[in-house]
Amino acid sequence: MQTDDRLIVALDVPNVLDGLALAAKLGDSVNFYKIGLGMLTGGGFALANELKQDHGKRIFLDMKLFDIGATIEAAVRGIAQFDLDFLTVHGDPHVVRAAREGAGDSNLKILAVTVLTSLDRDDLDAAQIKDGTIPDLVAERAGRAFEAGAHGVISSPQEAAMIRALPDAEGRLIVTPGVRPVGSALGDQKRVMTPAEAIAAGADHVVVGRPVHAAPDPGTAAAEIVSEIQSPQALRPNL
Repeated sequence: MQTDDRLIVALDVPNVLDGLALAAKLGDSVNFYKIGLGMLTGGGFALANELKQDHGKRIFLDMKLFDIGATIEAAVRGIAQFDLDFLTVHGDPHVVRAAREGAGDSNLKILAVTVLTSLDRDDLDAAQIKDGTIPDLVAERAGRAFEAGAHGVISSPQEAAMIRALPDAEGRLIVTPGVRPVGSALGDQKRVMTPAEAIAAGADHVVVGRPVHAAPDPGTAAAEIVSEIQSPQALRPNL
């Protein structure tokens, strides 16, 4: 079965055993997995290491770290020892700079979170975030994260094209959650696109969770997403 690293499957399951069981069902159809904060107490680091070291999978550790610079640097330095691929931190410039220091010369890519895909303007108002449309705030945070040294950013697919057009975006990664195949429930996501639309808009990777792990046949669901991101509809207009 053909795989494509542009698809990252989120292992949003309770524990290591469930994560390994899902990975076994997916087999060679998926090569890249996201392990998030919700899995941390369920053995997330152990799962990441086993999938990486024993199964040769790529790992995106989605911790969304935020703290003072010294703490971020120390945390990332520790994580960088495990030869993982992606790590998220909040997109505040001081956090990004500290994370890059912690990553050192490892292969760990630091991805800066812009605005969570589960949030809309009402949510930002409730959190007392400054005025402005979400796309404008995402573009501003992405630009500042790039200036601070981020290897890439996390954004909704709806902002991917705007970020890709930024002067500092060349050679940087855009990773988009909030991706739902046609017909899938939105869940807690509010700014979504299909996998093909996200890739066409400029995303390098799409993150998909429930539409895969909640499917009757997760392997088939993943294969269908791979087919979609390899379809003509996923070609970027400027190619």
